[in-house]
Amino acid sequence: MFPFRTVTVTPRLPGEIRRLRELAYNLYFSWNNCVVDLFKAINQDLWEEVYHNPVHFLLRVNEADLQRAAASEQFLNQYRQAVDSFDIYMQKKTWYDKYIERAGATGHQVSETPDNSGGDRLNIAGGNSLVAYFSAEFGLHESYPTYSGGLGLLAGDHCKAASDLGLPFVGVGLLYKHGYFTQLINREGRQEAHYHYQNFSKLPITLALDSSGRELVVTVELPGRQVQARIWQIKVGRINILFLDADLPVNSHEDRELTGQLYGGDQETRIGQEILLGMGGVKALRALGLAPTVWHINEGHAAFLQVERLREFVEDKGLPVGVALEALRADSLFTTHTPVPAGHDVFSPEMIDRYFSYLYQRLGLTREQFLQLAYDDARGGFNMTLLALNHCGFCNGVSKLHGAVSRSMFHYLYPNIPLEEVPIGHVTNGVHTLTWLAPEMRKLFNKHLGEEWKDCASSVAPDWHRVDDIPDHELWEVHMELKEKMVHFARRHVAQQRVRNHETLERVKEVENYLRPGVLTIGFARRFATYKRAGLLFRDKYRLASLVNNSERPVQFIFAGKAHPADQPGQDLIEFIYDMAAEDRFRGKIVFLENYDINISRYLLQGVDVWLNTPRRPMEASGTSGMKAAVNGVLNCSVLDGWWPEAYNGNNGFAVGEDWDFPDDDARDQHDFYSLYSLLEKVIVPAYYDQTDGMPGKWVSWMKESVKTIAPHFSTRRMVLEYARNYYLQADQRNQIFSADGYQVCSELCQLKYFLREHWNHIRIIGVEASCAESMHPEEKLRVRATVELGPVPRDNVCVEIVYGEVTRRGLQSINTLPLHEEGTAGSAGQVIYSGDVSLPQGTFGYTVRVRPYSPNFAHHFELPLVCWALSL
Repeated sequence: MFPFRTVTVTPRLPGEIRRLRELAYNLYFSWNNCVVDLFKAINQDLWEEVYHNPVHFLLRVNEADLQRAAASEQFLNQYRQAVDSFDIYMQKKTWYDKYIERAGATGHQVSETPDNSGGDRLNIAGGNSLVAYFSAEFGLHESYPTYSGGLGLLAGDHCKAASDLGLPFVGVGLLYKHGYFTQLINREGRQEAHYHYQNFSKLPITLALDSSGRELVVTVELPGRQVQARIWQIKVGRINILFLDADLPVNSHEDRELTGQLYGGDQETRIGQEILLGMGGVKALRALGLAPTVWHINEGHAAFLQVERLREFVEDKGLPVGVALEALRADSLFTTHTPVPAGHDVFSPEMIDRYFSYLYQRLGLTREQFLQLAYDDARGGFNMTLLALNHCGFCNGVSKLHGAVSRSMFHYLYPNIPLEEVPIGHVTNGVHTLTWLAPEMRKLFNKHLGEEWKDCASSVAPDWHRVDDIPDHELWEVHMELKEKMVHFARRHVAQQRVRNHETLERVKEVENYLRPGVLTIGFARRFATYKRAGLLFRDKYRLASLVNNSERPVQFIFAGKAHPADQPGQDLIEFIYDMAAEDRFRGKIVFLENYDINISRYLLQGVDVWLNTPRRPMEASGTSGMKAAVNGVLNCSVLDGWWPEAYNGNNGFAVGEDWDFPDDDARDQHDFYSLYSLLEKVIVPAYYDQTDGMPGKWVSWMKESVKTIAPHFSTRRMVLEYARNYYLQADQRNQIFSADGYQVCSELCQLKYFLREHWNHIRIIGVEASCAESMHPEEKLRVRATVELGPVPRDNVCVEIVYGEVTRRGLQSINTLPLHEEGTAGSAGQVIYSGDVSLPQGTFGYTVRVRPYSPNFAHHFELPLVCWALSL
């Protein structure tokens, strides 16, 4: 292509409304309808035409429309209210501001006891703290598809909540010029993937410039060449996200495509993208003068950031590798999102050699030592999840169940340690309430809960019980209004698809009669991976036909979702549902909406009656779409997987199946199929149609229960507060401690770990004495005395403890521990007597004694996965 320059011609903004551009360039608009309403008021047709993109809107709008708006006192009042709302948001005191004030008042002392306001285990240093959050995708708004599904939407909501809380926070990602694919469904029902070029000048992003006004560019090493990437920034309320863009003329065509598609290309493309994200992301932060004190890796795609940080510590700071690895672990957090093996990237040793051999000598590592940073014996390669897991001091899953599943998956890394003590915690996902709450529902909440409900959207604050005070008829009227909007939207969407596919006029016009607002409507919309079982309903088509064609109590279903272009079974499932929807018995009662995105999900999540979720347990790490539905009064009908076991209370939705183990997938599928139809036929359909004066009283009571029990807890405000209190604050303080005095603590900890590994075999529990035989009474204490041989291991570097718990066929569960105290030395050198007592509740318990390594600088008990158990009692 021949070279050219670009110039942007923009309409002049009248002085009275000059801050429209500022509002357009901040994603604050994505969760504040008062800003969206401004652009709609200027030209609603254009707003829809530019797909709700305010920057593109201001490029396209006529100056006459702007002048007309600026001359309207009604518009100016609306404008002033929106600007005032924005200014208040950006300037008001946040949770973090208040926290810093408390921390300053207490002299930044470590506090182990939470205060009544949910205080923190560790105080954080004020102005120098910064959380860097790396993610391969960010789902912020429908106008730019930098997301493929739940991972990206979660990342976007995480950033919005970080802004709400005022955290010192920066996101890091890649700027894909084609984004994720646009899904078109052809006349045969086959998914077609189309990639549209994204013109960045039409998006709410700006280039990062240096002090001379030049583009900031970073460079990463790839085999035989260097790849350059410029840095873009996007404002999300108070925080920024940095995006790297390799589409530069200096790069080869192949390298320019590294930021072409989200999850596109082959393994070579994937490793190049992940190097650019991880290593390039660190360099981007440095180029902007940012020095994070907390590093959060959101899924393994970004884990190469730890390789770049390792290089910095070794080359730039002159630290030995072992010491550098301790510095890495000190302030890093890894969030794993999937129990599905395909979700964990693994690269062959040969590929790692091609991409990283230039670093081996510079890091002072052999090839084998570098591979061992993340080598996966089972899969025979370099595992990105293990790279993050091995070199982050903290790790978490995204629901309580997923935390347990992750501990099981990675139990092999912690041999001889009880499963439940594997150091992987959980922070259950949430959703950014204001992003997903319908404006009509927000008005209802404001009216009956008071405007302040938004500030306590993360707690079980007393205000949430006031949902019960909302008159039933008002809640139902709002729901029916949203449902009617959704039905009209779905009809338009299907009609547009048929027009594009050149179907007959008759086929286009018949859509006007598809779906009916008065009919019980069930939505199923998500990524079309086979384990999510979109086809579960269709295992008995006769039974399904009886449901949808019942003359008195009909049911209708709306499906939507994309299958990855490389996932043929997922695409086949879409075609199957499309074909089913075309059958006469299902036509107009089952529909599939193409190109599922944030905009479509908003209509469905706010407008259906029931949100259906049928993953094969325990394959769903968390899921968040059901949470978004619940805040809008939509009832969940879900398998007890992901987040739903934590939320379901018997009155706020419906549970499909049981949390049992099954011999195989087919047995589970069959059981869940029968359970689902039993629920539909015996509970859901009868309750919905048990109406008085057009309103189902029991159903509305369930809607209220859903809102008041799910909205407070399953929000990203609560979620990010948990990240801050449980991880960010600790990681920040560890950053201060570990980096002090030339990384002295890192050096000491490295030496200690080496010493303990070398000498742990000397530790033996010689004998254990207990105060009782096999029974005791509630008021009595179990006294335990253990003789331990430590050999050369110092007493200060071990913790001897009694371990007790419930007896099961798999050993002890619901484990509790109590440290034993040093009583004195035994007769032989190196032998120490430890003792202590414990009060047990009533019941039967098993107990034993163990020795584990100890350092006040460990992030958790088993940072060094060594343990010595009593061999006999």
